[in-house]
Amino acid sequence: MTKPKQLNEFENVYDFLDQVRLRPGMWVRGSSLAHLDAMLAGYQIAMEVHGIEENCLFWTVDGDMPFDTWLNARNGHASSLRWSTQIEREAETTGTPPIELFFTLLDQYRAERQQPTR
Repeated sequence: MTKPKQLNEFENVYDFLDQVRLRPGMWVRGSSLAHLDAMLAGYQIAMEVHGIEENCLFWTVDGDMPFDTWLNARNGHASSLRWSTQIEREAETTGTPPIELFFTLLDQYRAERQQPTR
């Protein structure tokens, strides 16, 4: 099980997301995926500003956003909606908390790409 870390212990975006998973109410106001999406955009912007290269699955790379692309393929259609909006809409129809559905999908995404999960 992942344990809480200090900010200076984070190594990548997955460390950050693991901390959000542990205490979503502390990190994301109202468990809103739109707020998490904005935080992840800020994360990537900070990385770019400081010249740190990290392949962030929530940031557009050459017109492609890896997590969005995967989510569209999973849903069987392309969408102009951000991943956060798509997941919040799906969560509403299934009665699942959006943050919970996000982490379920993130785990599936990472497993399919054989990326370490929590």
